[in-house]
Amino acid sequence: MGTWNSRGLRGSLLEDLINKSNELYMEKGLALIQKIPTPITPIKMDKEHHQITLAYFEKKSTVDYIGAVQGIPVCFDAKECHQNLFKLQNLHEHQVNFMTNMERQGGIAFLLIYFTATDEVYYLTYQEMMRFWNRMKQGGRKSFQKSELCPDFYLRQNVGGIFIPYLEGIQKDLELRD
Repeated sequence: MGTWNSRGLRGSLLEDLINKSNELYMEKGLALIQKIPTPITPIKMDKEHHQITLAYFEKKSTVDYIGAVQGIPVCFDAKECHQNLFKLQNLHEHQVNFMTNMERQGGIAFLLIYFTATDEVYYLTYQEMMRFWNRMKQGGRKSFQKSELCPDFYLRQNVGGIFIPYLEGIQKDLELRD
């Protein structure tokens, strides 16, 4: 079990944009994706602002989002990166295991990485994620450079009112699998 404090809110802008995108995808009948809340037990509260300032994670969560896109099971996690280097410590073993199991069941798993310095969102396929993860597990680098990523998987933002159009990433991902 870990401890949570206000640092945990770093990804809230990204999550807000993904949540709005999910709502629009649902309204258009394209996808049904739900945010999975992380179960926490509050320890300290800021009564003036009605905010939790310290809490414990009750258990390990899975990934941030789970659902279906046109009948295909989907799961993904959203991460923010403030530099051109993504540290794999931001990805947890239990998340990788969940994503692996989703892929084994015929679903699609991926990461959305928001590079804040360049205001870019990247769709990291499961296969690409596992290449970096396995490299780390075999004693290699514990991170990857933005320059190592496939340029085709950067998402155009705010396309047709969809803030984070990850369905475009899923489409490209599926095309690579065929």
